[in-house]
Amino acid sequence: MVDEAVDGLRDRYDVAVIGGGAAGLSAAVTLGRSRRSVVVIDAGEPRNAPADGVHGFLSRDGIPPAELLAAGRAEAAGYGVEVRDGEAVEARRVTGGFEVTLAGGAAVRARRLVVTTGLVDELPDVAGLRGRWGRDVVHCPYCHGWEVRDQPIGVLGGHDRALHVVQLFRQLSADVVLFTHTGPAPSAAEREELEARDVRVVPGAVTAVEVTGDRLSGVRLADGTVVPRSALAVAPRLVARSALLGGLGLRATPDPSGAGELIEADPTGRTAVDGVWVAGNVTNLMAQVVAAAAGGVMAGAAVNADLAAEDTRDAVATRRARLAS
Repeated sequence: MVDEAVDGLRDRYDVAVIGGGAAGLSAAVTLGRSRRSVVVIDAGEPRNAPADGVHGFLSRDGIPPAELLAAGRAEAAGYGVEVRDGEAVEARRVTGGFEVTLAGGAAVRARRLVVTTGLVDELPDVAGLRGRWGRDVVHCPYCHGWEVRDQPIGVLGGHDRALHVVQLFRQLSADVVLFTHTGPAPSAAEREELEARDVRVVPGAVTAVEVTGDRLSGVRLADGTVVPRSALAVAPRLVARSALLGGLGLRATPDPSGAGELIEADPTGRTAVDGVWVAGNVTNLMAQVVAAAAGGVMAGAAVNADLAAEDTRDAVATRRARLAS
């Protein structure tokens, strides 16, 4: 254990929250309001950092992601929560709970863990996608759809949810193109649906996106054809950031939807490892920010209840020992 005077952390907390996004900070606020000692360890790599604003979050619609997190940190601090900038690289079980090691060697101990490390968006192998990600290369009609409404929108195929995505973006624009990319051509029934909604189908692999003046301007096919588009909807593979949990025996498993991999948990976020909860995108791949925050509140409340039960058992045992002496 790193010396407290050097590390700047307490010897032990009730709860260590790994990840300082909406889920982690919401869990921390919930626990802080219950007078639990809490540390949040945050690597500072929020998934939605490229986006201009957070959407679908009642009363906070359009707030820049960094502002939302700054407000969350301030609220957590008001309840005595400590926030530590750093990357948690290992978690292991020790007597009385867990020890979390940070990059650089610092460590912290806690009775319970709440892991809210989010996920990684694994994008299709198309040149230029990453640089436009969260701007005019988007994935969620509810997160970004309003911002690209009435624009020429493309939908990148090659996955089994492409037709579903097309219909959602068609609600937002009359000019939608489906690029079949690496996927099969639509069936007769699927083509009828697309034609009924005036969605054009463009066959052939997509190799790159074109950018003009820092704006997406087109989608390039393998044969060199460029189809003008102002936005492109893609479906990344969603993979939970879960390496930290490997030492505790928790590993990501395939999501039933086929969208990626997550850490399985019950509705409160409790995992198969006693004392470890998860919340947000690490366990709910499709959660928007408001849903991730709600998951954090749920996990925080469940952890507090679990600690209260342990505190009661300990108090009863202490009382019995005192009376017996």
